[in-house]
Amino acid sequence: MERLGIVGLPNVGKSALFNAVTGGSALVASHPFSTTETNVGIAQVSDHRLLALSEMSKSKKTVPATVEMVDVAGLAAGSSSGEGMGNRFLAGIRETDALCLVLRAFEDDAVVGGSSPLEDLEVLELELVLADEAAVDSLVGRRRRAAKGDSSLAGEVVALEAALAILGDGTPLYRAAPGALTKEMRADLRQFYLLTDKPVLAVVNMGEDDIADPDPVVKPVADALGGAAEVLGVCVQLEAEAARLDPAERAELLEGLGLGEGALARVARSAYHLLGRRTFLTTGDKESRAWTFRAGARAPECAGVIHSDLQRGFIRAEVIHWDELLEIGSWNKAKDVGKLRVEGKEYEVLDGDVLEIRFNV
Repeated sequence: MERLGIVGLPNVGKSALFNAVTGGSALVASHPFSTTETNVGIAQVSDHRLLALSEMSKSKKTVPATVEMVDVAGLAAGSSSGEGMGNRFLAGIRETDALCLVLRAFEDDAVVGGSSPLEDLEVLELELVLADEAAVDSLVGRRRRAAKGDSSLAGEVVALEAALAILGDGTPLYRAAPGALTKEMRADLRQFYLLTDKPVLAVVNMGEDDIADPDPVVKPVADALGGAAEVLGVCVQLEAEAARLDPAERAELLEGLGLGEGALARVARSAYHLLGRRTFLTTGDKESRAWTFRAGARAPECAGVIHSDLQRGFIRAEVIHWDELLEIGSWNKAKDVGKLRVEGKEYEVLDGDVLEIRFNV
């Protein structure tokens, strides 16, 4: 399972966010470096499509998609050279597939640390860039020497040299200018697990006073990132308190504050899509379930997500998009009126497709 690493300076609220999203119990404290080890948890991905289908089918059980999240030990200025949690922090990030940068925008005299999300972003990116620059500088020399005897490594050398130039300018690889790294270069770099070559989501942790009008806090961060990452404004403390309530009370609190479903659901969904995951659905009176697949997967591969026998003996898939099925009112009605499409092995499943797999083993 791919992982989203929750990353931030000490006392920005990353462990509180991790706990709220996953229901975990990572230590939350007002002093630096309360997180000294990585904590791993599973977040459910709220999906209105699944809930609507479950209600339509009167399902006894509803099973949402999930995403794995990692609360990484806190970073500090100088982490790239061993300050703070140093190497432990960097190792925790290297093992993740995408990053959630938590940036502090709340003020609290009882909690150590500043309240400028732009300063947080600058420190985080600088430390990650310096760590990557040192790694690439070491790698490129070795690859150049190896390429003299193995011409197949020439592409890797070109990719590493391009990456080194970008990092040398102080730019994270995920913010590289269009065309600076080609698709082929990105593919060559993937094997090196570089810290800044991961997709990024930024969460700006606001105070309660900013909830009604988050734009003045969130927009400067979005402008600084220049479209390289999605930016969400979240009052982590409030959301964490709401997460501890039972569903009815939580919904009432969030609705009363004008927050709708709340920001945690958006964080989980954004993380899910950032990792390249998509959802197909199955529905019936026993169970409605969201299944996870990689964007671009074909029908047999998606069948294998349910069970390996379904992929091995795949014959065809009966398919309908979730909203069309909901409008018709039931799977049997959709079948009766000829709205179920019959798709074969080459069909690329779309996010929101409802499937029934026909197979023979």
